[in-house]
Amino acid sequence: MAEVRVLAVDFVGTLAGHGPSPDGRLIAKVLGDLPGTVIPDDFPTRFDAVAHRFRESDHALGVRSTFATRLRRAAQDCGAGIPDLRLAMDAVFTALPDARIDAVAASALRNLHATGLRCVLASNTDRPERVRLQTLRDSEIADCFDALVLSGTLGIRKPDPRFYAAVTEAAACPPENILFVGDNPQNDAVGPHTYGMPAVLVRSGPRPAGLPSEIATISHLKDLAAHLNDRRAKPS
Repeated sequence: MAEVRVLAVDFVGTLAGHGPSPDGRLIAKVLGDLPGTVIPDDFPTRFDAVAHRFRESDHALGVRSTFATRLRRAAQDCGAGIPDLRLAMDAVFTALPDARIDAVAASALRNLHATGLRCVLASNTDRPERVRLQTLRDSEIADCFDALVLSGTLGIRKPDPRFYAAVTEAAACPPENILFVGDNPQNDAVGPHTYGMPAVLVRSGPRPAGLPSEIATISHLKDLAAHLNDRRAKPS
């Protein structure tokens, strides 16, 4: 069994709860203060309608559209002028609170990092890297991470194999030495396992049907240390 050198850790559902999503009213308020941006009165209604349509189509297709895609479509629908989409996104997610990190999970991560394990944050998120990094700093775990691999920065979401390739590059070691830890069966367990990474699914409920037997489950990140000890005790 290959030695685990790096932890690739998911964010929402693993380190943190779910944060709020921006609605049309908030976005209009934030963007209305940006120089050169023109936000029509009907923008909030248009954005919320666009977001609803994308949620339905995403669910049917098994994908998740990006915030940038939804914002761009809403702007086109109502004639809004947003000259700098990246600046607009940064402003929106700066104004919107991020998900709150679980203190017990943060403590567990610090303890794991103290044993010599390197860590990479591997998250599907629309939030800019600067915003997510500040969230990690606020919980005093930013220094645990060698790198942040975020779908919003890459333009690629889990379970796309290119996402796991980016994690491997950020970790600077082979996939078999990276343990992927997260709460989504496809994105954080089956996807990385298929790519060649060992994986642990964080799940308090029953084990998902069809989950490959090589993928372990734990109920909380605080249980990962015990799993790693059991893994080291098994013969190679």
